[in-house]
Amino acid sequence: MTKLLSTTIAGSLPKPAWLAKPNELWAPWRLEGDALAEGKRDAVRLALADQEHAGIDIVTDGEQTRRHFVTTLIEGLDGVDFAHKRTVRIRNRYDAEVPVVVGPVSRRAPVFVDDAAFVVRATERRVKFTLPGPMTMVDTLYDAHYKSREKLAWAFAEILNEEARAIAAAGVDVIQFDEPAFNVYFDEVRDWGVRTLERAAEGLGCKTAVHICYGYGIKANIEWKKTLGGEWRQYEQTFPLLARSRIDQVSLECANSHVPIELIGLLAGKDVLVGAVDVATERIETPDDVAAVLRAALRHAPAQRIYPCTNCGMVPLPREVARAKLAALGAGAALVRAEMAAG
Repeated sequence: MTKLLSTTIAGSLPKPAWLAKPNELWAPWRLEGDALAEGKRDAVRLALADQEHAGIDIVTDGEQTRRHFVTTLIEGLDGVDFAHKRTVRIRNRYDAEVPVVVGPVSRRAPVFVDDAAFVVRATERRVKFTLPGPMTMVDTLYDAHYKSREKLAWAFAEILNEEARAIAAAGVDVIQFDEPAFNVYFDEVRDWGVRTLERAAEGLGCKTAVHICYGYGIKANIEWKKTLGGEWRQYEQTFPLLARSRIDQVSLECANSHVPIELIGLLAGKDVLVGAVDVATERIETPDDVAAVLRAALRHAPAQRIYPCTNCGMVPLPREVARAKLAALGAGAALVRAEMAAG
């Protein structure tokens, strides 16, 4: 029987300073060749140990083998030029130098399958593996070939499905697709976003999840959040669509946010990964802080459907902060679990 309020994380954790520069997205590797390969595996072991020590039930590799949650997968594909980057506006929020789609995209070989198999071997706990979603991949590139966000998304959905099937065969328990773009492009989510996500997850024997958030705790995202007003109701547009989808789980941002907690009720029938740890601040939550978010969520979804989680990835945070936040998540969930057991 699955433990009530099983804890998990959105995906990423900070990398050790000997592997990559701390507190930075897209940080270059500090090792090369065989030393880099060994260093990545060692970093995964450390990420797993930190999660296990904190009482996280469904663990990830902390995305320790990837420079970025989107572009590392794209590096393994044909049809994309990384040598001549272009500047694009990502999530309508900030500019970034990104690779260019110059021809039909295709997967020449497995990208993350060996990494997934390593994580499964390295822990006794349930394993979640994260992949970027089709729409978010489209939104992190300059398209000089398809000239259609929808056509490129469908091409990525096919590739993602190939990769996800191979990762599932390696023994992972959950595959999560990260779609922060779902909180920005609502017409596209309705017209083709959910359908391309379902195509990416088609036929998987493991649990499937989608992570939708308001972004990493970086300046551009924090400033954007200030413009959203007293209530953040973006989920109101996407949750009914996802409730009708074939995706099993939805991960959302709740801690220290202005998301009305009752929006969880729009996800009837789905597992809800309740973000109970804020990744946009270095303040360490107390177990009571985490428990308060979970108690509020329990008013709108049954305990069997709730999985305490982080709001988003924690890669930009200092490692000691991330470790403390993991501990708070595990302890807060245990506190509510004990309250439920006591009646």
